[in-house]
Amino acid sequence: MKITDIDVLVCQAGRRNWTFVKVSTDEGVTGLGEATLFGYEQPVIAAIERFAHEMVGHDPLRIEHHWQRLWRHTFWRGGPVFSTAISGIEQALWDILGKVCGVPVYQLLGGACRDSVRLYGGIGGGDPKEVVERAQRLHDRGITAAKISPFPATGAVDSIRPVMEAVEQVRAVREAMGPEFDIMVECHGRLSPTMAILAEEELRPYYPLFMEEPARCENPASMRKLAEHAKIPIAAGERLYTRWGLRELIENEWISVVQPDVCHCGGIMELKKIAAMAETHYIACAPHNPYGPVATVASLHLDACIPNFLIQECPMWDVEWRDDIVASGHLETENGSAKLPTGPGLGIELDEDEIAKHPFEMGGQRAWFLADGSVADT
Repeated sequence: MKITDIDVLVCQAGRRNWTFVKVSTDEGVTGLGEATLFGYEQPVIAAIERFAHEMVGHDPLRIEHHWQRLWRHTFWRGGPVFSTAISGIEQALWDILGKVCGVPVYQLLGGACRDSVRLYGGIGGGDPKEVVERAQRLHDRGITAAKISPFPATGAVDSIRPVMEAVEQVRAVREAMGPEFDIMVECHGRLSPTMAILAEEELRPYYPLFMEEPARCENPASMRKLAEHAKIPIAAGERLYTRWGLRELIENEWISVVQPDVCHCGGIMELKKIAAMAETHYIACAPHNPYGPVATVASLHLDACIPNFLIQECPMWDVEWRDDIVASGHLETENGSAKLPTGPGLGIELDEDEIAKHPFEMGGQRAWFLADGSVADT
């Protein structure tokens, strides 16, 4: 079997464009992956096209070998663009291998160590009443956990205002939903370690399951200051790439939950390696995933076979056509959890005609500024 082509399928999905990778072979077996990088889809597509020149004509089943070639033969290694391109291709190769063997991908990774995967959805931030309404919508669908994004733009040293604004939203959800509903607090790196310490102390009475990415990602060692004070579990890792990028956080035990993203960290096997590193330090793994249906199902295969898995992020209502572009292998849920995929490979196929109805649109992150007009972290 040889790779004959690597194509990219782009589907506009609200604020982002889902970027799917399709690897074709001379035996008619195809594989799917996802390489969505919010706001930077075009550089990723260019990287995939460049990597395709290295892959066509080769055996798709030599997955680790190809990963090493793409990573180590790229002289300027790492970063979100190259790592995302490699991740999408790598997922597609696992999909091909599973189809050739006739089994789900998680069977090739050691088999399932759980029967279902607990899910949570994002409910954003803003007016506390509206945030509670979004949490109730999730609960009505059987989902028993939600992630709030409550922090406004915050200075490195700021007043108590942004902290109390966030606390008000978390308090409202906790009071409305009760103790059985888990809350995660998304910070998106908007806080300095100093402000994160203050926020963590104020959030303790509401028992978040974890506090996510409280400080910026460029300097992982800055998390140490918070880790020495925190009682709420600290989560991070979505904006770091490969086991080398996450090594410092894990080895120093500055986090309690690691959050690699299958679209960015290097792919399926790389995420499993990161989870295994974390397992040796008794750190839980909650894969990051605000993206499309292929990334979601790839994450489910990992969740199935990761012993230290905690909970899976799963977009619930990003666009109306999420299910329309899936030809087979739709997400199945029961009691707030996803059922394990059953088809060979990743177990999902896309409807390319439906994808074509939603062409690429330029988008990107919202720009954040402080009151004086200076740049704030998004």
